[in-house]
Amino acid sequence: MGTRKNRSLNWMLVGFLGGVLVSLGISAAAQRGEPLPLKALQQFANVYGAIKSSYVEPVPDQALIDDAIKGLFTGLDPHSVYLDEEAYKQMQDITRGGFGGLGIEIGTQDGMPKVIAPIEDTPAARAGILTGDLIIQINGETTKGMSLNDAVKKMRGEPGTPIDLSIQRAGSLKPLKFHIVREMIKTRSVRGKMLDHGIAYVRISQFQDRTTSDLVKMLADLSKQQTPKGLVLDLRNDPGGLLDGAIGVSSAFLEPGKLVVSTKGRIPSSNEEFYARSLNGSHGVEGGVQLPAWTRTVPMVVLVNVGSASASEIVAGALQDYKRARIIGNRTFGKGSVQSVLQLDKDTGIKLTTARYYTPSGRSIQNTGVSPDHVVDDSAAGNLFRMQREVDLQHHLETQANPSGTDDPEDDDFVQGEIKMFEFGGADDWQLRQAINALQGRPVLKSDPVLVRQARAAAATDKSGMAAAKPASDAPPAPEEKKTLNDAGDGVERYRVTPDGLIRIP
Repeated sequence: MGTRKNRSLNWMLVGFLGGVLVSLGISAAAQRGEPLPLKALQQFANVYGAIKSSYVEPVPDQALIDDAIKGLFTGLDPHSVYLDEEAYKQMQDITRGGFGGLGIEIGTQDGMPKVIAPIEDTPAARAGILTGDLIIQINGETTKGMSLNDAVKKMRGEPGTPIDLSIQRAGSLKPLKFHIVREMIKTRSVRGKMLDHGIAYVRISQFQDRTTSDLVKMLADLSKQQTPKGLVLDLRNDPGGLLDGAIGVSSAFLEPGKLVVSTKGRIPSSNEEFYARSLNGSHGVEGGVQLPAWTRTVPMVVLVNVGSASASEIVAGALQDYKRARIIGNRTFGKGSVQSVLQLDKDTGIKLTTARYYTPSGRSIQNTGVSPDHVVDDSAAGNLFRMQREVDLQHHLETQANPSGTDDPEDDDFVQGEIKMFEFGGADDWQLRQAINALQGRPVLKSDPVLVRQARAAAATDKSGMAAAKPASDAPPAPEEKKTLNDAGDGVERYRVTPDGLIRIP
């Protein structure tokens, strides 16, 4: 009797799962009109039934179903994920530009959360968290083996509450500790200002719902001071976001009707072409703000680095293909895939990679990234930001044009010793200075050879000193470095060695 009941339950599960697959339209077999794999579904139902009846502790049905759905994504590319209720809400918060927590964008590396980018003017950025930092402890609890979702939950919290993070930074001999107070994060995706000599500077930190509208307003505001003679568009450490935002931003600098990006996938709806559009009239922004005429003709430079991904690469690739702008900085992340969000119910969904995208000339930047016209280090003394690119991630999609990726000999030069973290768009921004040089017809320098030699000499000294001192002492290790938001000193934050879509933001 029990066996018959279990079989009945199993076949009910097979029917239920098959119905879900068909109704969502995500089963490859269903897409091709082939029958569902009933034998495999029967096997799944048998395992499900065994867990329900025999596991040492009872497991809720919803927990089993959620874990089973998550398991479907483990062999897919790293950008395809199941969005449970919390993750789905976070995705909506990110694209709308508001969320609570620290203000860092994170991915995973070696089973631990890794900082893709700290968001400007947030607790994490002010505390000194850097791109490429590996979060090894949260409030004293190790993150090894912790799911990304669990790490996000632990880092989120009520504004005003503190959190302690232990960070492993590439090149650092010991973990760095940070004491940070959570805030309600409201991100501004577009910032800008006029520089000397009539050069406009605009930085986009993320592509959100309002990015195109905010960009048009910013460009119009800059025009009130004077008509710019040159423009620097800063996309460094911008991890991307909404595809429509990338089309809108590109449309501000390209003539309407020009191809911005094309996508190619397995199903017809994934094969599309997207063109630059007018940003006035029916596509205008709130308040009737008009796009200034100079934006499509002014000399232009785009700044990128290893943290520039996805939508950032679409914009940089399009402007480079049309020779509308010169690209300066380091090779970008290399995320050339498109994710579609499919809603399962009002609170959950899946983010599924459905296509690759191609620049107007037909280039795929998957794994290879956008190579700059002028390679320029993050600082005058070498590169600061070290992180895995798309090609280094497990299960990444291959690039048909160049599956092995692109070698980066310039990535070997990193600043050693104590350095000051520069401000994007600030007076100490080396790459921005080179962008200005390009616009004014002066030579563009990769780095300052004198400072590079000094950095290498300092690194060699540190290494030889460490090698000599290590076996000579049995003393306990020195206390871990600690930084807090209240550190005063000389007002300059320094770091030992500083060597980046949908992505979660705690």
